Amino acid sequence: MYKFVTSKKRSELMSKIRSNNTKPELALRRGLWGQGFRFSRSISKLPGKPDIVLYKHRVAIFIDGEFWHGYHWREKKKKLKANRLYWVPKIEKNIKRDEQNNRVLKKSGWKVLRFWEHQITEELPLCITKIKRMIRSSK
Repeated sequence: MYKFVTSKKRSELMSKIRSNNTKPELALRRGLWGQGFRFSRSISKLPGKPDIVLYKHRVAIFIDGEFWHGYHWREKKKKLKANRLYWVPKIEKNIKRDEQNNRVLKKSGWKVLRFWEHQITEELPLCITKIKRMIRSSK
């Protein structure tokens, strides 16, 4: 097994990365709340612990960080230089786990939406429109 060796400075930087209440997550929650949606946050009893859950409509929403969840992974994987032996398997495991969680949720009657952080930052109204469309199509 690869031992991840890191400097004190890198360790400090990594410790500041948040897993919930990120800026994109807060922006999407504010946008949904402003549209009159009521939701729960980070429900650990659902597979994958969705960032936002609309119980009434059985919609689970995930906001994925580009690095951690493998945005454009085929290209990025080739360019990754530092600690490849650690990061490549870790991110690929995250991608597989995300797919598995999607399958389990859908099989149990949930609609699943996944947004990349940059989608929310750059196209928040479009993301909210996609959520509304999904809710309308499920009625």
